[in-house]
Amino acid sequence: QVQLVESGGGLVQAGGSLRLSCAASGRTFSRYAMGWFRQAPGKEREFVAGTNWSGGRTSYADFVKGRFTISRDNAENTVYLQMNSLKPEDTAVYYCAASSRGELRVGVRGYDYWGQGTQVTVSS
Repeated sequence: QVQLVESGGGLVQAGGSLRLSCAASGRTFSRYAMGWFRQAPGKEREFVAGTNWSGGRTSYADFVKGRFTISRDNAENTVYLQMNSLKPEDTAVYYCAASSRGELRVGVRGYDYWGQGTQVTVSS
């Protein structure tokens, strides 16, 4: 029903910036809450940022607050994650996720659809 494709990952030096994009299929995108998660090798997938169906509410993990910004463009079926002041510990695979419920979710189990992920590597 919904397909998500991330892009924008890559290799960047510490202190640099990247902008991740998540393109979604489906006409009901504007009804979904959206989130970004990340997973490093040997670690659990963790919440990074999320937004409700309209973009009017956002939530951030403490370790990215002030550095990352989530936004969405419902007309383009796209959600973004602007990442600034990147640190080596930000290195992970970043996943876009969608919840069929419009209320903002912060847990993995709250999301129904997942992208394949995009690798972000921050060098020291």
